[in-house]
Amino acid sequence: MRLFPKRTEKKTYDRSNQKPVIKASICNGEQVAGFKDIHTGKFEEVMLIRRAEDLETFKIMYGIEGEIAKEY
Repeated sequence: MRLFPKRTEKKTYDRSNQKPVIKASICNGEQVAGFKDIHTGKFEEVMLIRRAEDLETFKIMYGIEGEIAKEY
């Protein structure tokens, strides 16, 4: 039990030009959360997703609601 809980810092991203995406490896199942540029297709990695809690942390950090698309 922690006396002071860890705060999740709110961050922002360019909602008009980027969309949240999870890149998943077919070989080993590794997943990386980040943002894909809608126009160029360039992917910007933000964090490694090891378990469901990591995905929830990513969503809370950037204020994302709903499901995030997966790309292989």
